[in-house]
Amino acid sequence: MIRNKTLRQHAFPVALFAALASTGLRAQSPEAVPAEPAPPPGQVLFSTDAVKAAPASTTAPDKAPDTPVTDAERSSVAITATDLDLHLAAPHAEAQATLTIRNIGSAPLVRIPLQLSSALRWQSIAAGSASGLRPVPFTQSPIATDTDHTGYAQEAVLTPVEPLAPDATLTLTIFYAGDLRQSAARLELLGSPADRAAFADWDQAAADWIGLRGFGNVLWYPVAAPTALLGDANRLFEVVGQQRLQQESATFHLRLTVEYAGEAPSVAIFNGRTQPLDKLDDTQDAPVAETHGVATADFGTHPTGFRSPSLFVPPQPAVVTGGELLAVVTPISESIEPLAAAAAEVQPLLQDWLGPTPTQPLTVLDHPGQSFEDDALLVTPLDPNATADDLSAQAVHGLAHSWLRSSQPWINEGVAQFMNLLWIERKLGRPAVVAELQHQATLVALAEPDLTTPKASATESSSQSTELGQPLVHSSSEVFFRNKAAAVFWQLRDIVGDDTLKRALQAYRHSEQLNPAFDTDPKAFQHTLERLAKRDLNWFFDDWVYRDRSLPDLTILSVAPRPLPDRPGKNAGYLVAVEVHNEGDAVAEVPVTVRNGTFTATERLRIPGGGTASTRIVFEGAPDQVQVNDGTVPELRNSIHTREVQVKITRP
Repeated sequence: MIRNKTLRQHAFPVALFAALASTGLRAQSPEAVPAEPAPPPGQVLFSTDAVKAAPASTTAPDKAPDTPVTDAERSSVAITATDLDLHLAAPHAEAQATLTIRNIGSAPLVRIPLQLSSALRWQSIAAGSASGLRPVPFTQSPIATDTDHTGYAQEAVLTPVEPLAPDATLTLTIFYAGDLRQSAARLELLGSPADRAAFADWDQAAADWIGLRGFGNVLWYPVAAPTALLGDANRLFEVVGQQRLQQESATFHLRLTVEYAGEAPSVAIFNGRTQPLDKLDDTQDAPVAETHGVATADFGTHPTGFRSPSLFVPPQPAVVTGGELLAVVTPISESIEPLAAAAAEVQPLLQDWLGPTPTQPLTVLDHPGQSFEDDALLVTPLDPNATADDLSAQAVHGLAHSWLRSSQPWINEGVAQFMNLLWIERKLGRPAVVAELQHQATLVALAEPDLTTPKASATESSSQSTELGQPLVHSSSEVFFRNKAAAVFWQLRDIVGDDTLKRALQAYRHSEQLNPAFDTDPKAFQHTLERLAKRDLNWFFDDWVYRDRSLPDLTILSVAPRPLPDRPGKNAGYLVAVEVHNEGDAVAEVPVTVRNGTFTATERLRIPGGGTASTRIVFEGAPDQVQVNDGTVPELRNSIHTREVQVKITRP
């Protein structure tokens, strides 16, 4: 009795399908639905009668709308809540979804486009109202887009009873089904070799592995998004980032049912959250190979966060190792040791900067495909012949997410990337990390906007941004929320010092653990750091975090050495005046160094955007070079500036 009750909680409600049929959906078909044969005797573990109860007529045949859908229409639709019942019997998927749709455009929507993978088909769509569910007419047809690994999405274009007004919402109940097989068609269409394409596009629901990475890889849940093709410059990655940003506050509730044969899966991982599966079978006394059953999990309603919703069901339980730093799923136990050694090697760095212990282990799924991460989840190929040095960079980044997590992407990813930089410095030295910072600065400079371009006028649609670039608090590109954010933390390290930044990161982590809503305030980290540093930092955060003022662009205007008068017991020296201009719009605080051979003297200088600043440095001896910026503050062009100094020795 308990088993049957639990199973019904994860089956599709037959009554709902019956309600849809009784409201007129059946009338769309010229043929009557044949009666189902009586079920065979015995206990039913899981029934798909709910899906069968929806008449075949509810599945619209492929028919493109008379007027093509525009990306402007697609961009005006936001899904603010998803409640999904998903049943997987590999490779088949059947699902019921309740969606809350919002019009985020400036004009009423007379039709609403939604997309799934082209491997799936829309079966029925109904809208909720005070009188119950009402079927909504729709067409469906494939559209070319590389947001799905097949290179196409199955787009349903539905016509609401009344146009959906701006900012109004509509609740839809949807049924869809199909096979989620591995496909690399989008890459093969571009001429990629089949093996390389399969290495990148590995998403599938198979009997021994379920891995679905979501928007940008496989559309296993309904979405509303513009089209994007891989051959169109950076368009696909921009659309993926924008979709993540738009959906980060949307909620998602997943009820999962997985049919299995043989060894039952033990856990499911949804959006980086691991949950045990409840297993039910009717063959307890049979050998494992002959066991059949279902495994279920209920992932309660949570904000999606800055991610594409992902789902994994690994084939075996994880092995917890590395002092509980790691939870590794791999068929080759020898693959664990190199990763555990790498984790142990980077652990002292993470403890020093982020606190004594992680908040959770890093879950690692050994899978022979392109690596994927989602907070403290890492899907990557493991090699038993690898060394700790081979894996240390991957380990420090992944474990940083185990130590600290934030709902602010620039903090969540920026801190992890910052830990990578600190590891390079510790392992390879200062020159190596400066070279890496300069490489990342080049990527950021290429992505930054041209601030000389006129901004959008105030009369333009409110859905269009009037601000150029990507402020870190609203960034959707990895170049910004990883590379530029890491550069921000590196600069803060130089501005406030190592000890203060360490205490701020640990205090921020502690506050977030006590109150997860703490870091929903985009200024929470600034306030934490200012409290501990006992200084105002708004001048920095305003240009580098809350606004995108591009990057600084420094030039040495003048260097003027002046001999100092002789002083008893002191070497004769010079007062070196250095004037620097910032052609860029972002403020820069950089080191200014005077040197002669190995002897140096350094002062920090803050140069406002579009402004000029100067400093005077007392230097014992005759200076022969001045350097402004040491490569650690990213600039639009060079991030190291030098000027040779020639002085005339006039003293007797």
